Amino acid sequence: MSNDPIFETLTPSQFITFTIPNSINHPCYLHTPSIRVAVLDSPVGAAADDLPKVAAMIVPDQRETDWNFCTESGHVQLLFNSPNLSRLILIGNDLPPNPEPSVYIRPPDTDTMDREKLEDELQPLVMALHPKVCFRKGLPEPLFLTYEDDVLYRVIIARFVGPFVGEFVVEDVEIEINCDSSKKLRRRLRFKRMPNLIQSQVPLIPDIGDGEFATELTLDSLRKMKHTKFHVDTTVLVQPYLTPMVSGLLLISSHLNERIQLGFTPRALCLGVGGGALLTFLNSQLGFQVVGVEADDAVLSAAKQYFGLNNEKSIKLIVGDAIDMIQTNSSQVNFDIFDAKFDVVMVDLDSSEAGNGNSAPPPEFVQKSVFQSVRLLLHDHGVLIINVVPVDEVFYMKLVEELKDAFHKVYEIDVGNQDNFVIVATLSPTFSSNDHDNGFLKRLRYVIQGGYMDSIVEL
Repeated sequence: MSNDPIFETLTPSQFITFTIPNSINHPCYLHTPSIRVAVLDSPVGAAADDLPKVAAMIVPDQRETDWNFCTESGHVQLLFNSPNLSRLILIGNDLPPNPEPSVYIRPPDTDTMDREKLEDELQPLVMALHPKVCFRKGLPEPLFLTYEDDVLYRVIIARFVGPFVGEFVVEDVEIEINCDSSKKLRRRLRFKRMPNLIQSQVPLIPDIGDGEFATELTLDSLRKMKHTKFHVDTTVLVQPYLTPMVSGLLLISSHLNERIQLGFTPRALCLGVGGGALLTFLNSQLGFQVVGVEADDAVLSAAKQYFGLNNEKSIKLIVGDAIDMIQTNSSQVNFDIFDAKFDVVMVDLDSSEAGNGNSAPPPEFVQKSVFQSVRLLLHDHGVLIINVVPVDEVFYMKLVEELKDAFHKVYEIDVGNQDNFVIVATLSPTFSSNDHDNGFLKRLRYVIQGGYMDSIVEL
């Protein structure tokens, strides 16, 4: 294996897995007779004058058949999580290819010195999987990454396969918040094609039956209690970018308040539904009529079954390609599908290409023709709000410039991490009124937590 020329050079997007006998037999990490090794080269080549950055990761115990670690799409996302990485090597136990485990409980932390000893034993293997160019200036220093997430306990409660998104799961999780003692319960939607991306999540509320007493409110103990039932809380938004998206309504709050006073119900078009948290919130907390467009009917079934999304008169759900649909219907005066114009179009579409990492919106959305179609769907004082996870700075700048060409003003809201932004594009000048005169703005400030409304900046 160390002499295999296939590993001597970097080949964009090359993905190879193999097994070798386990000579280490570590009690916590590598304890199967064989170990599985997966090697992925980045789709983005390193600059000619730079030494490639190569890293290895030991698969966490009990996560070997987790989609994050046993699929190529999961491997791609792990690679993109580390900036400028040219090759990622995963090393883990060789287990049968079972479905993602239904229950996961985080094992206790291992001793740091013990882990460092294991990494030392794996160094020859990792060095053998470095491309030749890495030795140009001497022996490289093997780099080991660690994987950490917030999940303490996870149980998969439903599995689906959709014709568009493929296999996905609905799962209940117990997570730790800010590495302190506080813990929260969440219901999540996760796709196999992008397993590290949480597509949707909502708070999970346990309803403890009569006669039951929970000595510790862990998800594991709650599930073991005979009469415990769970429901979701749709009155708050916990997905990090959803609150900033709703905060963008501040820019047209006076327009919305005026329409409400005239007897009109505000209307929102949501491109991308997922679990439906945004649609339900706009409807129940802010009084919008909502139309949601989702590419896969299986996702809508999961949203209605497990995330509290109701397909009622005030929430209309449509199955189809969102981009094709807005371009087709914006040119029709009668609006066969959408019925009428909207006050806001909210875009929560991610790229379907796992090779792009976690990115949004898809490249095909960033076109003049699409933005012109959106304009035709909006009222004169309407607004377009987009969840943006840019592939790179060039993509982001192109998006902003295209929006500036099509709309009156473009604004940015920083979600609070380096990768996520919310972009707001208005069709006309905004005007403001104070909270005393604006009932909609009062309501918006009441239901939205955090200071996102005060952090909107014009680009």
